[in-house]
Amino acid sequence: MQLRTINFKSITKALSLCCFLYVSTIGAQEIIQDEVVKEKVKDSVVNTTRVKADGVAAVVGDFIVLESDLDREIAQLEAQGADLRGVTRCELFGLLLEKKLYAHQAIQDSIVVNELYIKSMVDQQLQGILAQTGGDMEGILNFYKKDSEQALRDEMYEINKNGYLEQEMRKKVIDEVEITPEEVRTFFNEIPKDERPTFGTELKVAQIVVIPEVTEEAKQAVIDKLKGFKKDIEENGAKFATKALFYSEDSGSKNNGGLLPTMNRKKPRMVKEFRDVAFNLQEGEISEPFETDFGFHIIYLEKIRGQEYEVRHILLRPELSPETIQKAQEKIEKVRELIVSGKTTFAEAAREFSDEEETKYEGGRLTNPTTQDFNFELTKMDTEMYTQIQGLKDGEVSQVIQDEDRINNIKFKIMTVTDRIDDHEADYARDYLKIKELALQDKQVRAIEKWQKQVISETYVKINGEYRDCEYANNWLKNE
Repeated sequence: MQLRTINFKSITKALSLCCFLYVSTIGAQEIIQDEVVKEKVKDSVVNTTRVKADGVAAVVGDFIVLESDLDREIAQLEAQGADLRGVTRCELFGLLLEKKLYAHQAIQDSIVVNELYIKSMVDQQLQGILAQTGGDMEGILNFYKKDSEQALRDEMYEINKNGYLEQEMRKKVIDEVEITPEEVRTFFNEIPKDERPTFGTELKVAQIVVIPEVTEEAKQAVIDKLKGFKKDIEENGAKFATKALFYSEDSGSKNNGGLLPTMNRKKPRMVKEFRDVAFNLQEGEISEPFETDFGFHIIYLEKIRGQEYEVRHILLRPELSPETIQKAQEKIEKVRELIVSGKTTFAEAAREFSDEEETKYEGGRLTNPTTQDFNFELTKMDTEMYTQIQGLKDGEVSQVIQDEDRINNIKFKIMTVTDRIDDHEADYARDYLKIKELALQDKQVRAIEKWQKQVISETYVKINGEYRDCEYANNWLKNE
């Protein structure tokens, strides 16, 4: 989506920079080395030298910002591929102050930190660094100027904890923002006609999916294996986290020993079958094997804190036999033949033959996860999808594609492209969902600005040195 107006550009810039800054701490796989400013100063009493410590550039509430922090933040952003062209050091320093403000206020609002999750993240990050250095812990400690592994872990823990607090506080502010249809209409009508955004070429994509059938024998084999894990842990003292690390097929949690983000009874995120089991366990208990769409699980309830549950799980998927795989492939090939020969339409075949419940009743049409409509902008399309449909003419049916997803290790599908729309100026009726998203982003930015203004006025802030000469979007200098 090409945004022509300065307002849209400023919204996008603000949101993208903020996202980079928050991701840079909570999702960091490396810690950028501190550049400590050193200056030898002659001691007037004892004939020795001493090192001048890194200066304090600012204080925000309970947090201190060192002069080296900005350079480290810039290095971290550049390492993650952030485009900082046209962004001044003063702007980045202001965003760094915002990070500290969010973390400070998160503590004031008693936002709970999942300590086990943060520690597991530190373990994962440290393992990644060790893998890159051939396991040279001494070299890592020398590089980061730490006396011990625990000192390094403590610093990594603080970095990740503060990033978590920043992320959760900002999410809390944004999550409270909602927008009405009337606000969307007002937002659109206030855009001058010659400044309305232009949307790139869009098209609709449909697919028919056939998934190989899982046999009862394969299911039972997985259940028996999970029962064996449970027995080994309960009777022989094996570690649940170790079992998860070696055997779980959940790539998102296995490296953390199966640890999942904290589950909250009031804000459930997991599928119903998973929640029902987890919320009925006692602390320290391991569940019996149970099934969800993702496969078969066992859960270990590690800790309960009020409404919050800290759980680990092991996921296994039943193996598919060569016979069921071949049968599924033959079925999708026959479906393709029916469509190409004109004996049925793509939409009719999807409703009759597709195994994908989310799309079959829509004639196979895929929903854009960003806009929640059926249109996909060509330049914004997921790379994998683009690769699968590139070269297809409108109405043409692709060859059979073997694919996989989070639930299925193997599936077969055919795809088609329909209803291509060329570049066009935003139209309120046709592009309502995209305009709604822009309007919501605009309202979120204004909500953040209002929140920051209020919290800055109530928080102790002190800016030192050259950074007092910056022009900030927020009133960090507490000017009248």
